[in-house]
Amino acid sequence: MLTLDRRLFLKSAACVGCSAAAHPLMSAMTFAQVPGDSRLVVIILRGAMDGLDAIQPYGDPNLRALRRTLSVGPDGGALDLDGFYALHPRLAPLLPLWQRGELGFAHAVSTPYRDKRSHFDGQDILEAGTGGDLPPDRRVSGWLNRLLQVIPGATAETAYSVGTEPMQILSGKAAHLSWAPQMSLSLSPQAQMLLGHIYEDDGLFRNAAQDAIRISGEAEVMTSGQGPAAAAQALGAFTASRLNGASRIATFSISGWDSHARQVAVIGRALDQLSVAILALRDGLGTNWGATTVLVMTEFGRAIRENGTGGTDHGTGGVMLMAGGAIRGGHGYGEWPGLAEGQLYAGRDLMPTRDIRAYAAWAMRGLFGIEASALESTIFPGLDLGSDPGFLA
Repeated sequence: MLTLDRRLFLKSAACVGCSAAAHPLMSAMTFAQVPGDSRLVVIILRGAMDGLDAIQPYGDPNLRALRRTLSVGPDGGALDLDGFYALHPRLAPLLPLWQRGELGFAHAVSTPYRDKRSHFDGQDILEAGTGGDLPPDRRVSGWLNRLLQVIPGATAETAYSVGTEPMQILSGKAAHLSWAPQMSLSLSPQAQMLLGHIYEDDGLFRNAAQDAIRISGEAEVMTSGQGPAAAAQALGAFTASRLNGASRIATFSISGWDSHARQVAVIGRALDQLSVAILALRDGLGTNWGATTVLVMTEFGRAIRENGTGGTDHGTGGVMLMAGGAIRGGHGYGEWPGLAEGQLYAGRDLMPTRDIRAYAAWAMRGLFGIEASALESTIFPGLDLGSDPGFLA
């Protein structure tokens, strides 16, 4: 049971205009409101998803020799996509999206982060949208927050922050709503009466209290299930409910992708959650799915060679998934670098052929009309936008 007192509510409301990354109650899900019909969802996969396993380039003759026990391609149960790439069997529920042109991917992508291969640093740099390094104090706003700051007329819903996992990607001075489905957000009738009484004569917080009561009721319904799959379904369903209203930008994270050992089991469970979350988004959005772009990102890829414990170590180049009715799916994007000796990064990793930030930037340009100059300087400092990959419909 979540209890709210005046001090907690004041702290939660005060995070508007403050760095959300510094707020102790920042959640694993955040929302922002912008004008227009286009919707953008960014899903962060924490732990470095193995892109060579999720979207398997089985047409590269070197892959099988590098992965001794990990299944590769249609012979190992993966689902052929185009004669070169195959979808991991645990992503099979998403195959109809691919067939309808609502699922795509870009292989060999990476942030500018190189060599140190730290989850902590890699995730911070991915969500900050900066170059290869962060300042020592790490107080850098997230790129979705900087997007809000350049969209004319952008506003935010009432501040509401609950949970334990920070989402740096939306931290910054632009206000946003947040909610964490892992926690019980149920308010007893007595608590609701008390909250209403406390703020009855307070014009600043009265509406915020009413929104808190409303959202807690929705959250109680969404989190009635048990286990990771139920949590993933709640993430997708609650996000859809916000995007069907005033919100137009949302982000949440899915953990559990660090597969140093027993990768078959580890990535299988994580891919199940990703499939459930995306399909919950699709189902919940209904007709609004047609105006939605979903970008699925991870901090870096994994080494091309299987290690001695049936897993893979931290790498560099990875894969980004894209979904939604607003994309041109059924295609793989980007340049495949190859897996032969001499084609690898540092002799061990998939060579990145494009900055993952460029795909996000082109999504912003197409969905919200953001100027290239703002994308390359304000939102993604130091980015070379390059040519349009053409993944938006």
